[in-house]
Amino acid sequence: MSDITITTTDSLEGREIVEYRGVVSGEAIIGANVVSDIAAGIRDIVGGRSGSYEKKIAVGREEAISDIRAEAADLGADAVVGASFDYEEMAEGMLWVNLSGTAVTTRRE
Repeated sequence: MSDITITTTDSLEGREIVEYRGVVSGEAIIGANVVSDIAAGIRDIVGGRSGSYEKKIAVGREEAISDIRAEAADLGADAVVGASFDYEEMAEGMLWVNLSGTAVTTRRE
């Protein structure tokens, strides 16, 4: 599955899209705990980046990438084009990470 290419572009250089397999998506819901919320709040007040939240978002992105690769593999695809991340706050302390794109089969040109 890790050999499935994911790109934000609508094509892959050196590869021709021969079949569109369908829209695929990967999701992750990230919850923050009280300790990291407090630390992030302090950073918001004094300035700076919230490393704990950045790490949680990175984990969420990786989970979404893993999900989209699995879904594309199930469709027999070897790549996903037009991939795009979306982030939404679902509830207090909960973040939804979504990655969607089009699963395709390609061949080398």
